[in-house]
Amino acid sequence: MEKQELGLLNSIDYPADLRKLSIDQLPEVCRELRQDIVRELSVNPGHLASSLGVAELTVALHYVYDTPNDRIVWDVGHQAYGHKILTGRREQFATNRKLGGIRPFPSPQESEYDSFACGHASNSISAALGMAVAAKRQGENRKVVAVIGDGAMSGGLAFEGLNNVSSSPNDLLIILNDNNMSIDRSVGGMKQYLLGLNTNKTYNSLRFKAGRWLHGRGMMNDDRRKGLIRLSNAIKSALSHQQNIFEGMNIRYFGPFDGHDVKELVRILREIKDMKGPKLLHIHTQKGHGYAPAEKDVTTWHAPGKFNPDTGERLVDNDPDKPQKYQDVFGHTLLELAKQNPKIVGVTPAMPSGCSMNIMMKEMPERTFDVGIAEGHAVTFSGGMAKDGLIPFCNIYSAFAQRAYDNIIHDVALLGLHVVFCFDRAGLVGEDGPTHHGAFDLAALRPVPNLTIASPMDEHELRRLMYTAQLPGQGPFVIRYPRGGGVLKEWRCPLEAVKVGTGRCLLSGNDVAVLSIGPIGNEALKAAKETGAAMYDMRFLKPLDEDILHEVGRRFSRVVTVENGVRDGGLGSAVTEWLSDHGYSTRVTRLGLPTDHFVEHGTVAELHHLCGTDAEGIARAIQAP
Repeated sequence: MEKQELGLLNSIDYPADLRKLSIDQLPEVCRELRQDIVRELSVNPGHLASSLGVAELTVALHYVYDTPNDRIVWDVGHQAYGHKILTGRREQFATNRKLGGIRPFPSPQESEYDSFACGHASNSISAALGMAVAAKRQGENRKVVAVIGDGAMSGGLAFEGLNNVSSSPNDLLIILNDNNMSIDRSVGGMKQYLLGLNTNKTYNSLRFKAGRWLHGRGMMNDDRRKGLIRLSNAIKSALSHQQNIFEGMNIRYFGPFDGHDVKELVRILREIKDMKGPKLLHIHTQKGHGYAPAEKDVTTWHAPGKFNPDTGERLVDNDPDKPQKYQDVFGHTLLELAKQNPKIVGVTPAMPSGCSMNIMMKEMPERTFDVGIAEGHAVTFSGGMAKDGLIPFCNIYSAFAQRAYDNIIHDVALLGLHVVFCFDRAGLVGEDGPTHHGAFDLAALRPVPNLTIASPMDEHELRRLMYTAQLPGQGPFVIRYPRGGGVLKEWRCPLEAVKVGTGRCLLSGNDVAVLSIGPIGNEALKAAKETGAAMYDMRFLKPLDEDILHEVGRRFSRVVTVENGVRDGGLGSAVTEWLSDHGYSTRVTRLGLPTDHFVEHGTVAELHHLCGTDAEGIARAIQAP
């Protein structure tokens, strides 16, 4: 990539500066915006391909709309790097995702240009509709735009929002950024529908002109508008020989259009900006557009890490002694188990490569299911398969599993179905911040009947728990593990059963006992060795190992519990409650993530240090009077 001067971009601090440019200058702004994103992310890794794909849309939106008075609600926040650069944060963009730097995703706490929080997917239509209704009720002259893309239209909340859009008085514009991708390629019926959707250009031209003519003569009040839309839908169906799902819901549909023609996007947005009633603009974009390596391999370049911006060479750490990632151990072990047990199937909501289920998917595509960005459906779908004899391993990122809480309770736990939930990215995930930290699963799931909840201290334990979870007689079984690498150079080991509800004593000691769950136990073990404390890996949150707890209650006056989850409601709370219920006066110090505020972004090590859950912080708690 040639290192050209960013002449126009250097003149833009805020969207008001962008609007001073001529429309003919906008393609150059888009080129420079892409170049700036590529250069910055080559040394400060983040989400690359998605933001490259919406450069023209980002520029067009801020050029046409009076932001921040007008609201732009981004869906899937990793599309919004260009938005951040154009809205007063270009100088700070080098701090993106760093401790104390700008947030990884849009947040109203950071900028008035960020209309809503959008760490994951499918919430933009509902949130934007709320803003549009608020503006109308309060008589505010404000436009509201929801930008939904990267596979987010497959989420159930998006359809709930669409249903409400069609029945509530509003002037919302929904922009469907259709790039046939989430992180991996999009799947399902909505993907196929969008691929085949087309619009008669003659019809669109006539409707633009007719709409303006009717609006100018005061003939577009709500009752007349709805009648005209129904007539419009009927004419369009006849011309295009298909029924449009959006216009079937009384949402005016425009498109599909080329999402990389910025001048055409500006023209279209100006045409429909003041139209009354809900509208949907459908654009086609290419994820990674404008940077050849990202165009060729969008999944890898979704978040590629550091790379050479000129050659596209990724700077990958190929250290052979570096431990495998937990997700990869999961993926290889799942395939190994599936070869032994024909009842095992794999389910993931749009994350086959992120959770490494693609390892099984490659060899057993008929036994793996990517259901799209639809976590609730993933759980209930798994429950249906378990009801009729299969054993689904349902792998969901911990933070995203929060969206399926009701499904876990109502559709799996209530019936005691044999679904194995593997919660990847549990605990602190680092640079993605509070929308992605898997902080709440232990506390949220502990009260739910019928669940077994476990977390392995290392890769061998992960394999043993996965083997145990698929054995006959098990019910709903939760296994949680963190993002990133493990601790063992050799992760393979025999697949052996673990007795459910048992922990292990790893270190004898006096005065203080440390009880941990999950890989955070490796930090606890370091602290225990340093301070002479006893160390127990509880392994299971539910059921608890009561033999260990009786031993601890009899022998120790103090207990320190350690967990990579919120302090209130998890292991520390469970141990405190059990000791109290059984008449022990042992004093418990609970270490974990804070429950009165969200942990922000930074490296995992930095965040654990701030939370007091690294070896140093644990040792300090052990030695406290």
